[in-house]
Amino acid sequence: MPTRGPVRSARPLRAAGERSFTALGARTIADPIEPGLHIVATPIGNLGDVTLRALQTLAGADLIACEDTRVSRKLLDRYGIVTPLTPYHEHNAAKARPVLLQRLAEGAAIALVSDAGTPLISDPGFKLVRAAHEAGHGVTAVPGASALLAALTVAGLPTDQFFFAGFLPPKEAARRARIAELGRVPATLVLFETGPRLAATLADLAAGLGSSREAVLCRELTKLHEEVRRGDLATLAQNSPDSELRGEMVLVVAPPPAPAAASVADTDDLLRAALARLSLKDAVGEVADVTGLPRRELYRRALTLAKEPYDGAPR
Repeated sequence: MPTRGPVRSARPLRAAGERSFTALGARTIADPIEPGLHIVATPIGNLGDVTLRALQTLAGADLIACEDTRVSRKLLDRYGIVTPLTPYHEHNAAKARPVLLQRLAEGAAIALVSDAGTPLISDPGFKLVRAAHEAGHGVTAVPGASALLAALTVAGLPTDQFFFAGFLPPKEAARRARIAELGRVPATLVLFETGPRLAATLADLAAGLGSSREAVLCRELTKLHEEVRRGDLATLAQNSPDSELRGEMVLVVAPPPAPAAASVADTDDLLRAALARLSLKDAVGEVADVTGLPRRELYRRALTLAKEPYDGAPR
């Protein structure tokens, strides 16, 4: 059981008739939900992609904290939910967070939603979740739609390991530096991007990760004009959609190719050359990075080679 705050005043109440929702033509009464913070995933485009539990939570909450009340109101109106909305976004979070924490201390049940998808994925919600935990309030997940996972499932790229990099820096120099860092990640990459920056980002990814690296561009996921475009980074960069496109898109990039296995002779040559310039530890580290071979195995071999004369010529 999650811990609760030490003292609370009476829980604010809403009329029973206000706690309801309409789905598939049926009006359903929602029971008040447990006090605490409830992290609720909402659709990423198609409003039909909402779970029954999410509807029950949104209707049963005392308050819904959202990024943009106008966006969230469309979802609530679709399902006849009249729970009050309050804005919570990156520009007002510092002022809004203490107010929400006070409501939690008074026994309120608050639902946190983002404009689309799962909260805390590229939004400021994590600070509220952390603060709620530190104050002893219960925090509950109500899972559902996620653009990140939706893109991964349709991309056709490896999903056993993936790295979510969010949005790349908007400025060219910082973006290219970040891409260079991501190039060393041995996993599928998932990134968010906006229409105006898409062409520049694809060009930088092709230059920084290799033009032949396989990638997938996902746009308008779950919507009427959903598009999943596959190809190598160079092709996607050359055929990137119009920069006037609105909304966010998801880029999925394949992992880097595995390094080719080095022969014993090649490994020995690499170790001898490295030992001529570096300490034993540094030489082993350099060759391990190049070959992908275990450091322990390379260390044993390096100890043997260090005792042998080396004239700088391959053997």
